[in-house]
Amino acid sequence: MASYDIDILHEHILQILLSVDKVCSEHDLTYYCWAGTMLGAIRHKGFIPWDDDMDICMPRPDYDRLMTHAHEWLPQPLEALSIETDASYPGGFGKIVDGSTTLIEREHSDYVGGIYIDVFPIDGMTKNKLGQKIAVARYKAMDKLLYFLHRDPYKHGHGPSSWPVLLIQKLFSHEWARKQLRAAYLAYDYETSEYVLDYDDGVNGVIPKTMLGTPQPVTFEGHMVMGVEHADAYLRNKYGDYMVIPPHDNQRQHNFFYLDYNLPFRQYEDKRSFVNRDNASQ
Repeated sequence: MASYDIDILHEHILQILLSVDKVCSEHDLTYYCWAGTMLGAIRHKGFIPWDDDMDICMPRPDYDRLMTHAHEWLPQPLEALSIETDASYPGGFGKIVDGSTTLIEREHSDYVGGIYIDVFPIDGMTKNKLGQKIAVARYKAMDKLLYFLHRDPYKHGHGPSSWPVLLIQKLFSHEWARKQLRAAYLAYDYETSEYVLDYDDGVNGVIPKTMLGTPQPVTFEGHMVMGVEHADAYLRNKYGDYMVIPPHDNQRQHNFFYLDYNLPFRQYEDKRSFVNRDNASQ
């Protein structure tokens, strides 16, 4: 399990969510608590006790509006990081981060940010089963490529295991991968699609848009935030019998590489040998 005090982390994350909820209310943006956060709201009325992150999702039009105007709308020290806002961002979905903190998720990734909540765009998806498989494969390939472009090629040693990553970093640019990932996201229009995609679950994450419905208030740590309208159908599709507490060995945490509640992440001096100063997200 993680070595940091998860209660302190939860409080930081909760304050980010409440700030985002306020911004969405003020600017008529739709969002939903998502994945483990939605599960926590229903099963625990708040955080899953061992969970150390938070997920929300937004329909693509709302997501893009937030990313476009985040620098105006979010209160300091919050900021939005995504492939739409940061030319060197290494992930497919965005984060709202607390710029007064520093958090490094993975030792072998050059991404440095702050304590965050994940913000997933919800995009349209075709009804066609083959088309779904192609779309998911395209997204996963580009997302993985972007990951390798920011990973320490010597994570598993200096032998043959490093060669594919070194080759990828030589042949492909971050900008190219970023454009390809964005194109994969937008292959199907959200507004005209009957189905949407939960990117984490691949083709199993293709769900009717009506399952999300109109955002409904849910209680989360004593506050009212917005959740999926058809929560039971959504959670059963994603988790099965979601009210059953998993055994201890399946209670997953990130176990972050580095966490500092008081150091602004843009002031963090990254001394890891593989980090390219020109490409790191600082």
